[in-house]
Amino acid sequence: MNFMAIWAPALDKPATKDPRAFTKKITFPDNDLMRSLCGEQNVHLGLLEKKIGVSLNLRGNVVLLGGGDWEVELAEKVLNQLYGLLEAGYPLYANDVEYAVRILSGDRSADLKEIFREEVYVSSRKKVITPKTINQKKYIDSIKKFDIVFGIGPAGTGKTYLAMAMAVACLHRKEVNRVILARPAVEAGEHLGFLPGDLYEKVNPYLRPLYDALHDMMPFEDASRLLEQGVIEVAPLAFMRGRTLNDSFVILDEAQNATPEQMKMFLTRLGFSSRAVITGDVTQTDLPKGKTSGLIEASQILGSIKGISFIYFSREDVIRHRLVQEIIDAYETAERP
Repeated sequence: MNFMAIWAPALDKPATKDPRAFTKKITFPDNDLMRSLCGEQNVHLGLLEKKIGVSLNLRGNVVLLGGGDWEVELAEKVLNQLYGLLEAGYPLYANDVEYAVRILSGDRSADLKEIFREEVYVSSRKKVITPKTINQKKYIDSIKKFDIVFGIGPAGTGKTYLAMAMAVACLHRKEVNRVILARPAVEAGEHLGFLPGDLYEKVNPYLRPLYDALHDMMPFEDASRLLEQGVIEVAPLAFMRGRTLNDSFVILDEAQNATPEQMKMFLTRLGFSSRAVITGDVTQTDLPKGKTSGLIEASQILGSIKGISFIYFSREDVIRHRLVQEIIDAYETAERP
C-alpha cells in the first residue's frame, strides 16, 4: 500500500497534560483517492472523529491524528484500510466508513478488503450485494460451504436478505432449479379465520417481506415471471409438508415461530442437490406462551452434526439506522431480570 505513516510532533495544538495524547501524520500519495477517502466536504473524516473520538486535521494529502493512543491507532488503521479499498477500485460511501469503524473496533486484525469485496451477483443487470460485517462474511462463506445453515440473531442483521441474495445468485448460475421461500404463518394479534379472502389471501401478509426482498434484488418483471413459472415459490411453512425438495435452494424465514414438529418436518424435506438456510431471532417469538420454539430446539440438538453451520449475529451486525442498535440495546436492558 502506497502510504507513509510517521510520528510527528503536535501541530497547531496546545500542550496536553494527558501523556497518552499524541499526534500522528499519515500521507496518502494519490490526490484523487485522497478526496474520495475524505468524502465530500470531508464528511468521512467527520464521521471518524465522531465515531472514534479523535481529532483529524487535513493538510493537502496529509491527515493529522490527535487523541489517545487507542483511538489514534484505530483511526489510522481505518484510514489505511479504506484507502486500500479505494486503491482496489471499491467506491467508498459514508455507511462504509461507519461499518469499517465498527468492524475494526471489534477486531483489529480484520481485513476490510476480504469483507467488503465479497460480491454476490443477484441479477442479469449485475446488481451486486456485499457483506458489511465479519459475521455477514462468515454467513456467506458458510452458505457456500454447507448444505444447511442457520442464521440466528436480531432484526436488521441481513440474515434473510443475504440468504435470498445467495439463493438468487445460485439460480442465475443454474446451481439449483428453483428457489423456495417459506415462513410460518403464525397469528400475531389477528386470527386467520377472521381475515378476508381465501387461504392464499389470508397468509399473503405474512409472506409480504419475502416478496419485498425478492423485488429488491431483481427487476419486477423478472421476479413476477419466475414466480408465475414456479421457479421461485413463496409459501407458508405448512405447505412444505409431504414434499421432497430436490435441486432447490430453500429458505425458512422467521424460524423462531416454527414449532419443533414443523422444524423437523422442514429439515427432513431436503432432497438431492439442495441446500437450506434457516433464519430467525430467538428473542422475538410469536408462539403461544409455553410453546417451545423449533429454532431454539434445533440450535440445541443439531450443533454437533457435520455439514450444518450455525452463524450467530449480534447488535454489532445490525445494518439499519443507527437508532435500531440503540433500540435493541434498550429492550435487552429492560428484559434482563
